Amino acid sequence: MLLAIDVGNTNSKFAVHDGTKWRGTWRAASNSSRTADEYAVWLDAAMRFAGLSINDLNHCVISTVVPQALFHLRNLSRRYVGAEPWVVGENAELGIDVRIPKPSEAGADRLVNAIGSFIQYGGPCIVIDSGTATTFDIVGADGAFEGGVISPGINLSLQALHTAAARLPRIEIRKPDKVIGIDTVGAMQSGVFWGYIELIDGLIDRIKAEYGVPMKVIATGGVASLFEGASTHIDHYDQDLTTVGLLEIFERNGGRSANRNPT
Repeated sequence: MLLAIDVGNTNSKFAVHDGTKWRGTWRAASNSSRTADEYAVWLDAAMRFAGLSINDLNHCVISTVVPQALFHLRNLSRRYVGAEPWVVGENAELGIDVRIPKPSEAGADRLVNAIGSFIQYGGPCIVIDSGTATTFDIVGADGAFEGGVISPGINLSLQALHTAAARLPRIEIRKPDKVIGIDTVGAMQSGVFWGYIELIDGLIDRIKAEYGVPMKVIATGGVASLFEGASTHIDHYDQDLTTVGLLEIFERNGGRSANRNPT
């Protein structure tokens, strides 16, 4: 029974695979100070809704873009899963080429998504992950990670508007009925929402033109579903890319627990 953990800057995702299928997926706000014991209490309670217990777990794979969280997550795996975890960027072999000058600069989440998208859809493709940042990552025909684009996430843009402009309120993200707003909230929602649609479709056009061959486009991440039906360039919406990638990494490393570092 595998516990797959993906920690983003805003949210963390925990998923359990029994060797045949995914048994459950749960999200929590990312908090680098949450201890292994706190994770265990929360996770065990969540798993019980799916008829599972934390005691059922015996393997763990972790991807995190929050280095401070790794200490507690590693302890969670050691104490409560009873296994040394595979950690993307440390002891886990990914099995893909990272074709950029400094491979260490590629975030763990971007590499895991590249693997998940290639397993699900093949390549070449563009993976759009909408989270704290919105990333556009290029996956080659052979599954290699070939770079991409990083832009501010839609929530970050809303926060910046509210924080930097004294008279602009905090608003919800939603698709406005009209492009032209007739009040402040409507104007902000239109600017952010349709501005992001143009950002997405415009960058896809530029990436495809530069790459020079047909590419599939896959969207994932916390707010990706918001763009469904609005973007004309996205082929697939898939919230499970990261967990698929983590499962594949686990299997590429023998489908077993990692060896504990002697230190």
